[in-house]
Amino acid sequence: MRVIALATLKAFWESSPEHLDAKEPMLAWYRYVLKADWSSPADVKQDFRSASILKDGRVVFNIAGNKYRLVVWINYPYRVVYIRFIGTHARYDKIDAQNI
Repeated sequence: MRVIALATLKAFWESSPEHLDAKEPMLAWYRYVLKADWSSPADVKQDFRSASILKDGRVVFNIAGNKYRLVVWINYPYRVVYIRFIGTHARYDKIDAQNI
């Protein structure tokens, strides 16, 4: 899979010292996804059982023991994962994950 973009993840953990603990879990997620070959939401669930599958290719991942939430949009035919949101649970609760 291609992930668009690592810079978004990096900007998050560098934005505040309190988010620095997200660096290694996010990099682990990123490295794993680069090697994945997801053709459907079922493939994502097979690799990440705690992932929440939303409509229209949206997926929510729990990062760092569920401290952070990562919302992506996956274009399955082209094998591209677009990062749409990364934040704490509190920030996640204030967004509409389906439309962000």
